[in-house]
Amino acid sequence: MSDSVNKPVTTASTIPLAKRMDDIEPFHVMSLLAKAKHLQQQGQDIIHLEVGEPDFKTPPAIVTAAAQALQQGDIYYTPSLGLPELRQAIADYYQQCYRLSLPASRVVVTPGASGSLLLLMGALIGSGDAVMLADPGYPCNTNFIRFVDGEQQSIAVDETTDYQLTAELIAQNWQDNTKVVLIASPSNPTGTVVSDAEMIKIIHLVKEKNAYLLVDEIYQGLVYDKVSSCALTGINKLDEHIIIVNSFSKYFQMTGWRLGWCIVPEQLVQACDHLSQNLFLAAPTLAQKAALAAFLPETVDLLEQRKEIFKQRRDYLYKELLNLGFTIPVKPQGAFYLYCDCSAHTDDSMLFAHELLEKTGLAITPGLDFGCHHPERYVRFAYTRDIHYLKQAVQRLSTFLLA
Repeated sequence: MSDSVNKPVTTASTIPLAKRMDDIEPFHVMSLLAKAKHLQQQGQDIIHLEVGEPDFKTPPAIVTAAAQALQQGDIYYTPSLGLPELRQAIADYYQQCYRLSLPASRVVVTPGASGSLLLLMGALIGSGDAVMLADPGYPCNTNFIRFVDGEQQSIAVDETTDYQLTAELIAQNWQDNTKVVLIASPSNPTGTVVSDAEMIKIIHLVKEKNAYLLVDEIYQGLVYDKVSSCALTGINKLDEHIIIVNSFSKYFQMTGWRLGWCIVPEQLVQACDHLSQNLFLAAPTLAQKAALAAFLPETVDLLEQRKEIFKQRRDYLYKELLNLGFTIPVKPQGAFYLYCDCSAHTDDSMLFAHELLEKTGLAITPGLDFGCHHPERYVRFAYTRDIHYLKQAVQRLSTFLLA
């Protein structure tokens, strides 16, 4: 009898996954979103304040540009670094908005900002290299680091530094293997902004350490009460130690189009080109052609009007949440989030978020999605719905807290 008869049958389910998967967690909010959609299917009215996606439709000029490109049938592969005319349009945007002389050759167009982060981590981080970043912060960043077998160096931040890394914190926590410092300004989940003066200090420190500063500016256009700036504004020039990541998703309201960009030092252009060719070839052609209309005056005028609406929503919800006993130590200066201390109402923000959804139909995000620094104390509200819905949300929340 053949020995193979007595051997156990191996199935795909018994083949172990890569070790990195042990550390890559899902978005916890996705379980809430799935539950919310299930409740909706059962007829319950749900107010979604959990997902960071603008409720505005993509500006008409962008949609028209896409329709024209589709009609013409010119939807072929673009160069891996992006359409030359789009790279130039992005460079012109920085010149017009920030008086920054930027050659188009330094612009890399990617499938969303996530595509940029994947390229950059792949180009810069190897086994044993560390990336320093703030906790709380955008959860996918740690997973990008883990994906390339890097080490995440999460630094707990609080209201004393506006929930941001500072030059002092970076210096105090520097390690021999720290290769990249990642900062988000404005930040998700807190909406806070690094001041120009602090950014200059951080830039000088990172340069002294001969490392890279990677600045996530995907909410850059959504800054309130002050003029928006780029990390490069303070030094008014490109720098070989600074990398900028941005996106068409948030300010330009093109989330599903999956388009972003990064501005990289000259020595990283070829690496990004080679990785892009192999990982995803190029960003979606239709999205790139549509994005050429994102910088038209009529589009920018509309986006600025919508930004004012976001500000009005922020101001309304900020005041109402404070009245309901939430603590918001730092009023957000940008993005469209309020990161609230809910410890006056609960010692378990995950349970709080689930019960709030089940009992009132209001969906928010628990702090566990954003890091390990007291996540049980925090929840995030995304003011990405019309103020009419925000008023309903406040009423439901008030009823829930009084029950």
